Amino acid sequence: MAITKVVLAKLSPTMDEGTIVKWTKNEGDPVKQGDVLAEIETDKANMEMEALGSGVLRKILVPAGGKAPVGSLIGVIADANEDISKALAAASTPARPAAPPAAAPQPAAPPQAAPAPQPAAPAPPPAAPPPQVAAAPPSPPPSASAPPQPAPAQAAPPRPAPGPAPAPGPRPVPAAPVAAEGGRVKASPLARSMAAQRNIPLGEVAGSGPGGRIIKRDIEAWAGAPASGRAPAQAPAPPPGPAITPGEEIPVSNMRRAIAKRLAESMFTAPHFYVTVEIDMDAAVALREQLQRGEDVKVTYNDLVLKACAKALTRFPMVNASWMGDKIATHGEVHVGVAVTIPDGLITPVVRNADRKSVLDISREVKDLAGRARERKLRPEEFMGSTFTVSNLGMYGVTEFTAIINPPESAILAVGSVQEVPVAIDGNLRAGHRMRVTLSADHRVVDGAMAAQFLGEVRRLLENPVSLFV
Repeated sequence: MAITKVVLAKLSPTMDEGTIVKWTKNEGDPVKQGDVLAEIETDKANMEMEALGSGVLRKILVPAGGKAPVGSLIGVIADANEDISKALAAASTPARPAAPPAAAPQPAAPPQAAPAPQPAAPAPPPAAPPPQVAAAPPSPPPSASAPPQPAPAQAAPPRPAPGPAPAPGPRPVPAAPVAAEGGRVKASPLARSMAAQRNIPLGEVAGSGPGGRIIKRDIEAWAGAPASGRAPAQAPAPPPGPAITPGEEIPVSNMRRAIAKRLAESMFTAPHFYVTVEIDMDAAVALREQLQRGEDVKVTYNDLVLKACAKALTRFPMVNASWMGDKIATHGEVHVGVAVTIPDGLITPVVRNADRKSVLDISREVKDLAGRARERKLRPEEFMGSTFTVSNLGMYGVTEFTAIINPPESAILAVGSVQEVPVAIDGNLRAGHRMRVTLSADHRVVDGAMAAQFLGEVRRLLENPVSLFV
């Protein structure tokens, strides 16, 4: 039987190394061609790697938690009695070990271990060898203004632990909310939107509006936000990730390394410029509330924005294009990326042919893609190939921001929150709903007038949202 070398495959187009999350086979286990051998963390998602041959998994060269470059030997499959010494000798670059646990960060002091507190001479440093750091990046040189100091003769006093944060006062027990006919809680469209974005159960919020109707300030009061209408006191909790201790050195994940590389390349090579418009969302708020009553899918403002962008891109193909150095490539299809926050960073699942899909189809697809993105279960074709991206921070109370273009695209739209604000119409003030969006555009492809016209079309569609369903 021929020996099969288990080589770390390139599981995403931008992958240059991978982390072995787990082996699904142990050394000595029988393996058939096509069996899943291991789960690999790439720069985008966790992917399964299949066996390319049959036999016995004779050797695992990179254990779970270790890193290895693409193309390196991580295991060997062969017959139970076959000599695999030559295959093992051909193993190239050793894998990088797993990062040390976060609970034991490296000290910022010189290499000598800190002595134990003794009244006389300090204790000798520990005899255990330091953790392996052969593949870790070199430490930065010490600052010239703070040269390394010799170990003190007496241990420094321990840093006092910070005092406990004051315990928050008990949340006041709300009065029973008033229900409309049919048992539905009475609330304004904006209040329903804010509650949905922050996962606040309306049944627990006391209404202070007319007839006990729940309004914006009631949601803010429940969530502990300031009444000024700015960002909430506490943004929605981020997806669960590793606990971070102040002062520790955090190993860079494959995903974070890819984000740093691509966005630095974008920011320093593509000449960004920014155009902002404010959109009247009154009609969109009313339409969304109607949809919430009659549809199983809970449509978000972001779903409406995605559809509006998709339709506008068909009218402005240069915004749906890429700079190719000696030419500009316009894309025949509209594939809209949706920025999704996950514990390791950011990923952009793609709604393909978004211009041909209904708002409800887009809503269902985004929820599915975002859920699997947070579980790192997306396939490469589900997060690659977008032609335009939408990034929304409205659920965090952000009113306006700018985003970095996702290369090789030529533009990205940054979406703020829907705000209830005073609006002057014909000399009279009334409450209205407004949302600000900012287009970041690559000036090599998109000019200012075109960016303004594109945003004007997005605004027209959102201010007449019935057109999104035609």
